[in-house]
Amino acid sequence: MKIFKRDIYLQKIIPFIDKQLIKVLIGQRRVGKSFMLKQIYEFILDEKPEANFIYIDKELHKYKNIKDDDSLLEFISTNQKKGLNYLFIDEIQEIKGFELALRSLLNQGNFDIYCTGSNASMLSGEIATMLSGRQITIRIHSLSYLEYLMFHNKENSKENLMSYLKFGGLPYLINLPDDELVISDYLQNIYTTILFRDILSRHNIRDVIFLENLVRFLADNTGSLFSAKKISDYLKSQKIGKSVPVIKDYIGYLEDAFFINITKRVDIVGKKIFEIGEKIYYEDLGIRNALTGFNIDDISKNIENCVLNHLLINGYKVFTGKKGDKEINFVAEKSNETVYFQVSYFLKEEKTIKRELENLLEIKDNYAKYLITFDDFSIPNSYKGIKHIKLDDFLLNFK
Repeated sequence: MKIFKRDIYLQKIIPFIDKQLIKVLIGQRRVGKSFMLKQIYEFILDEKPEANFIYIDKELHKYKNIKDDDSLLEFISTNQKKGLNYLFIDEIQEIKGFELALRSLLNQGNFDIYCTGSNASMLSGEIATMLSGRQITIRIHSLSYLEYLMFHNKENSKENLMSYLKFGGLPYLINLPDDELVISDYLQNIYTTILFRDILSRHNIRDVIFLENLVRFLADNTGSLFSAKKISDYLKSQKIGKSVPVIKDYIGYLEDAFFINITKRVDIVGKKIFEIGEKIYYEDLGIRNALTGFNIDDISKNIENCVLNHLLINGYKVFTGKKGDKEINFVAEKSNETVYFQVSYFLKEEKTIKRELENLLEIKDNYAKYLITFDDFSIPNSYKGIKHIKLDDFLLNFK
């Protein structure tokens, strides 16, 4: 089997190998965290074939007796050796009190620890509380478009780009036949697993029907401004009563499971972050489309979601921009630089071109500004400082 290295993540981890920091890989289920853990293991093994490795995969039955911090420490005690031990734990949130064990091991000074997990609050909150910042957290995402082409041995084309927008970038799709029904069934099963294992079970939610309806509502309104108050008002109009705090909690649970990504609105002039009016996007487009059905009339939402995901993969902090009554799809920040993006499906109508350009032209600073479109129609390469870039070029070349 050919191994595809996900270098964008490996390069983030390499500087921390052999450092007394716990390396925590976080992300939605099935985005490839276990795969990355094995890549790190293989990288260290190549460098140090004599090293001692302890590898625990909580998805495997053989490790079912490791249920809490005591049983974890007991297992490690019987498998450790003198000198430095490399400890790998996959899906560590399945072990009760894991943070107590990790603190103890880190204090011993002879463990280099790597783990994965599928819940943001537990991993960032509980590890950080117990370890006082002695950890580094790395977010793993679904495949980028470039990775998707490499994994599936495909060339860049409109057809393959459309398949990526439709089926998303979960790595396991490489093992499935190119059959829409088969892929849809798989994505539905992943959705159900996330819902029940990472949300319903963890938070003791009983109103399953409401949560499923909320997820579909958010999928239908991908990229639209929302607030818990607006959702509550809408539900009341449908004779469904849910309070604003409950809706906020449910959305928070979805975000903690890395199922959705939320962008807050920021005032471009004052850099003030607004308390209300956020946008929700999905971590994986395939799961989003499995919930709503893929509709070509809805393609703009997928394109916008795809751009957001690419920016997150490349380490940008992303907001939705607002200047007066104008909206900028994305304000992306990294390394003290800011980049503005407008996203559109087609540019063939003059009023569309004017609207998208005018929004960017309202911004008077000197940071880079991009207009991203799916179609081949183009405006001059740089119109008053605004660069037009096609979606596939953006996904393959923008970092």
